[in-house]
Amino acid sequence: MSTYDPSGPEPEGGGKPSFGKQPPQSGGGPPEGAPSDPYGTPPPAGPPPAGGPGAYGGTYGGAPAGPPYGQDPYGRSPYDQPPPGHGPAGYGAPGSGPVPGMPPLGSWPNRILARVIDYLLVQAVALLLVLPFASLSDRSGSAGSFWLACALYLVYEGVMLGRDGQTLGKKAMKIRVAMLVDGNSPTQSAAWTRAAVFILPAVLCCAVLWWLIDGLFGVFDKPYRQCIHDKAAKTVVVSTA
Repeated sequence: MSTYDPSGPEPEGGGKPSFGKQPPQSGGGPPEGAPSDPYGTPPPAGPPPAGGPGAYGGTYGGAPAGPPYGQDPYGRSPYDQPPPGHGPAGYGAPGSGPVPGMPPLGSWPNRILARVIDYLLVQAVALLLVLPFASLSDRSGSAGSFWLACALYLVYEGVMLGRDGQTLGKKAMKIRVAMLVDGNSPTQSAAWTRAAVFILPAVLCCAVLWWLIDGLFGVFDKPYRQCIHDKAAKTVVVSTA
C-alpha cells in the first residue's frame, strides 16, 4: 500500500511537479515562453558603448539605428555646405545671372546704345524706301517714314530675337535677350511679343513718351531690370562678354 501523500512536500529529486506553480525566473524577467515586448527591449542602464548607436544589435527599442549626429545617410555633413550666397557661380554668388548658369545682367549703357544702333539702322532703311515716293519736307513724308520704320523695326526685332536673341545693335554691345526661366534664346512667341509691346504702343500713342515710360520701368524693376516689354515676354537682357 502506497504511503505517498499528494498534499505533502515534494520529495527531493523526483516525484510529480506541483501544478500551477512555476519556478522563479532569474533576473526578475517575464516567465519563459511569455510573449516579448512588441516595442523591443530597452538598452542596459548606463552610457552607451563605444561602438555607437548600433552596438546593441543595431536598434534601440526596435527602431533602426540612425547615422551619427550631424551627418545624413549619404555621409554628408550639414556643416560642409557653403552658406547662402557663397556657393558656386550661378547659385546666388555675386555677379551671377538671374538663374543658375546664366550670365550677369546687361548694363543700362549697353542696352541703350544697342537700341540707338538698331533704331538708326532701321530708320535709314525706311528713309531709303520712302524717299523716292514722298518728300520728307512735308508732314506726310515724315509720318510715312516713321510708320514704315516702326513696321520694319517690328519685323526686324521679331525675326532677330527669335533666331538667337540678338539684334545687330545687341551684337555690337555684347548683350542678348534670354528667357527668364532658363536663360535660353527667346521662343518665337516671346520674341514677337517683346517686339510688339515695344513698338505698337509707340505707334498708337506718343512714341517718345511710351519709350520713356517703358525704359524707366526697367530702371526701377528689381531684381531683373525688366522693362514692360520684358515683363510681357518673360525675358531678360544678359551680357555675352
